[in-house]
Amino acid sequence: MTYRVELTGRAASDLDSLYLEKHATDSPAAARWYNSLEEAIYSLERFPHRSTAAPEAEKSRRPLRHLLYGRKPRVCRVIYVIDEKRQLVTVLAIRHGGQGAGGTG
Repeated sequence: MTYRVELTGRAASDLDSLYLEKHATDSPAAARWYNSLEEAIYSLERFPHRSTAAPEAEKSRRPLRHLLYGRKPRVCRVIYVIDEKRQLVTVLAIRHGGQGAGGTG
């Protein structure tokens, strides 16, 4: 079963910010990292349930999940929800390193 993956405006902005922060235009290594992050996000089309519940899920009263990408200390958290009825994965935010979840609740 395939799900559609959509990014909220916030998540798209987070992704754009990471692109700029990593200087992906100027660095082939940074561009590879960024492209791999995008591939990981869109792989949720096939495997949205592989990730665990996000720590803030209980507090927000939403079934938030988070996909972890990268290695410490440069781990990105892709925070998302799954709508089974619509076969939709909505990416709410993408947080890098020590950033909080902000705006997902």
